[in-house]
Amino acid sequence: MQQAFEAIYENGTFRPLPGGNLTISEGSRVRLTVENEPEPKALELALNVFADFTESEIKEIEEIALKRDHFFGSRNPS
Repeated sequence: MQQAFEAIYENGTFRPLPGGNLTISEGSRVRLTVENEPEPKALELALNVFADFTESEIKEIEEIALKRDHFFGSRNPS
């Protein structure tokens, strides 16, 4: 059976956070896959990357970013 829950790693032990319905018996052997949550500040910065730009400026930046030649040059040298 597969279950997902949030936990905190403290003193060498994973402690489930309150509110989860973890249904395993004491002493059960399990396999953990650890996925770190992104830092809230980094996520906030990523969400606000275009905050001070106009729609026109955002469109221009996206067009430049999507043109591969700006970064890698032409594939067929003249």
